[in-house]
Amino acid sequence: MSISVARLPLGWPEPRRIAVLRALFLGDLLLATPALRALRQRFPSAEITLIGLPWTAALLPHIAPCVDRLVVLAGYPGLPEVPVDPARTQAWLAEQRAYGYDLALQMHGDGTVTNGLVAALGARRTLGLARPGDARLTHHLPYRDAQHEARRWLELVAELGASIDDSELLFRLRPADRDAARALLARLPEGCGPLIALHPGAKDPARRWPPERFAAVANALIEHVDARVVLTGSVHERDLTAAIQCRLQRPALDLAGQTELGVFGAVLALVDLLLTNDTGASHLAAALHVPSVVLFGPTRPLHFAPLDRRRHRVVDAWALAGSQGDPAQALQQLAPAPVLAACLEHLQRHVRSVSALGGSHACNASTF
Repeated sequence: MSISVARLPLGWPEPRRIAVLRALFLGDLLLATPALRALRQRFPSAEITLIGLPWTAALLPHIAPCVDRLVVLAGYPGLPEVPVDPARTQAWLAEQRAYGYDLALQMHGDGTVTNGLVAALGARRTLGLARPGDARLTHHLPYRDAQHEARRWLELVAELGASIDDSELLFRLRPADRDAARALLARLPEGCGPLIALHPGAKDPARRWPPERFAAVANALIEHVDARVVLTGSVHERDLTAAIQCRLQRPALDLAGQTELGVFGAVLALVDLLLTNDTGASHLAAALHVPSVVLFGPTRPLHFAPLDRRRHRVVDAWALAGSQGDPAQALQQLAPAPVLAACLEHLQRHVRSVSALGGSHACNASTF
């Protein structure tokens, strides 16, 4: 996809200060990085401010130089991510108006709530997506439901004359991240089998495949290809990784709660395959070119699956059920067999040491 326009819409002047609203979580931010990179390339001298959540400070070093400045959202009616205190919100909006943005971009949903927030920033020009009848922004494109999230925001910045040839997600690892990841993985038991990461968490419980089924697939991979298993997750997901660990034939390395963002990415960069729910880990693997098998249930691959379907395999639980029943329950009912088949096929494609017959593999001399 290559789209660009010759100039800004409606004769807009070149902006000096740009605000981008994207007050969401890891996967959502990573899906916006192609658009942020294109925005930076289009306006190399502009100051780009990301309006986000407090955690976003941990991401900024990994997406530099796309963003110059983080402003933490103080809450806004209708946005559940931050508690709303009307006085605090009004004071925050006054601060943003005083800062004097030339351009504000709404890159946070369909605009039903967020277009009001972006309009209230007081920028000279505003741009975003909108449902029919919403004219609160200076300029907008229609929100289309049937569109991949990364391409959605690329299409938006194309309106500003940005080149959008590059849809790769962005996440840069630092040397210290790689060193810390190697130190953690040095605790793995010796072995020659492929290293498989399991990420059983997700903010929405409906997007979490049951831990016992993760364990069933892990045990089968141990049996078939002598897999070594590493469990990943946040400190709040230790119960999920523990529920897998107690069911494994061979102990895994449980890193839940032990990796800050950069180290988590560096750990993923060293594994042969990631098995994950549709959550931030999937998009991190896509950014780092780590082969993955991603499980979908209530969310749809059309919107959130990695665009590179050779390196990243999708298992769509609702589609496997014939698109019958409640999509919110589809992942809970997904059996291990199709997931195991996807993992074995992907290992065979991406890891030369894995035999199609299983169990036969060469020991790689390079470890970590």
